[in-house]
Amino acid sequence: TGDAARLLQVVKLRAFSPFTSAEHALENMSAVSEGLCSEFLAAFLVANLPTSDAKKGKSKGGSACAVALGVAEPKLGAAIQDALLQSGRSAVAVESNERVLELLRGARQHFEKMIGQLSPSELGMAQRGLAHSYSRSKVKFNIHKADNMIIQAIALLDQLDKDVNTFAMRAREWYSWHFPELARIVPDNLLYARCVAAVRDRNAILDEALGGEAVVREKLAAVLEGLEDGAGRVDEIVTAAKTSMGTDVSVVDMINIERFASKVAQLSAYRAQLQKYLTRKMDVVAPNLRALIGDAVAARLISHAGSLTNLAKYPASTVQILGAEKALFRALKTKGKTPKYGLLFNSSFIGRAKLKNKGRISRYLANKCSIASRVDCFGEYTASEGADGSAGVGVADAFGRKLREQVEDRLAFYDTGAAPRKNLDMMKEAVREAEQAMGVTAAHTSATTPKRKTTADDNGDNGDNGDDHSGAPVDTELPSPHTPSSKKARKSATTDGTSSSAAIVEKTTKTSKSPKTPKTPKTPKTPKTELKPKKLKPDIIGGSE
Repeated sequence: TGDAARLLQVVKLRAFSPFTSAEHALENMSAVSEGLCSEFLAAFLVANLPTSDAKKGKSKGGSACAVALGVAEPKLGAAIQDALLQSGRSAVAVESNERVLELLRGARQHFEKMIGQLSPSELGMAQRGLAHSYSRSKVKFNIHKADNMIIQAIALLDQLDKDVNTFAMRAREWYSWHFPELARIVPDNLLYARCVAAVRDRNAILDEALGGEAVVREKLAAVLEGLEDGAGRVDEIVTAAKTSMGTDVSVVDMINIERFASKVAQLSAYRAQLQKYLTRKMDVVAPNLRALIGDAVAARLISHAGSLTNLAKYPASTVQILGAEKALFRALKTKGKTPKYGLLFNSSFIGRAKLKNKGRISRYLANKCSIASRVDCFGEYTASEGADGSAGVGVADAFGRKLREQVEDRLAFYDTGAAPRKNLDMMKEAVREAEQAMGVTAAHTSATTPKRKTTADDNGDNGDNGDDHSGAPVDTELPSPHTPSSKKARKSATTDGTSSSAAIVEKTTKTSKSPKTPKTPKTPKTPKTELKPKKLKPDIIGGSE
């Protein structure tokens, strides 16, 4: 295929149809990448593909040549066959092998020579533009549900936790040469760094001419203001500074220590700000999963799965051991016990459960996490993000709250034996609350509400199971022949004598067979009553002996 002249001796261009616009080209390319046959491609093949029974000349052996369609992707070939059959054309043999790939490579390489009206520069420009458009369409996502931001935020939080702890230990070790007693009085890393920036040189407290002690007390009181024993700690720090056993440091060294302590305090403050940002993003992207297991655990599950969509596609058994892959494969290799939990171990539910129930509650919690992630990913109950980065007013986390109540009930059941509520009742309450919450901000919920209710009613969730359906649009005018409510309606129609059409009469006659009166003898269950005298026979025999 390196020589165009040799290729043109073997391959001949029969038909060519350009795309009408850049959007048209992107649409067809996306369909081909997904293994789908677009209408444009199907119409082009139907118009230009010869029939298999047409005489296309004869080969060297004298036999007629059959029509075969060469396709690079076998999946696309199956879609083309289906499209041709739907258009009323007979099936065409599709080939996908090395010979076809070589022919297509040669056609792409010498495409401008086969067309004759397109220069190589223009062809390269068109290919680059289409490639850029296709790449942008693949990475395009909804900015209000960007789970990638959650993945980056939780990764940065974990890194900040490690770095802040390392820097705080370095600040403690560095400043302890000058004031070692401060580390015992203020154990918190953030408060310690702020106290270092406030105290600086401890010898300045003894300088009464500059009012050193009063100034230091004022700064320390501002730093330790939120603590209950803040005033007592200030007195303790000042007293320890006057009698400290630390060494003196130079002014340059103290400046560097103060700068480093200020950076540690800034990193700690930024870590708290990043935590609030993650909470707001979780409210928008996965509110139900957040309400179930919290911000950190939910974000780590999404990060480990790669995206919220991947997490929603995982079964509950995979979610349960997500994060414990090494332990799982080690157990399979050594034929040991497999792990019971992975990232879910960080949830408070696992810690509250007893040792014998940790595996059971982990399996139950993974099941609820799978449901919550699917509601967040594929449901329409979440609201968009506000302009200030906060979640919308109608964020519906009703499913997450109800699922959390179910896990709480399961824990109580393992501890006290109290029977938990039914899953069907809890989900109905969640749907009702979610639709009410979304009705505050979304105007189109009035149109979607009947669809949700009718799908629940079609599954047999009618008013016969004791649930309150007041105000819900239940299909009572045309009851299904398989639901209990329709049978009751037909029975009442037969007793009242209100049915007049022949069709209803036939149905009532059929339903009259349903009671099946021969079943009445089964109610006494005489075999069970006859068992009692049989037990007395050995006693009678024993007494006679």
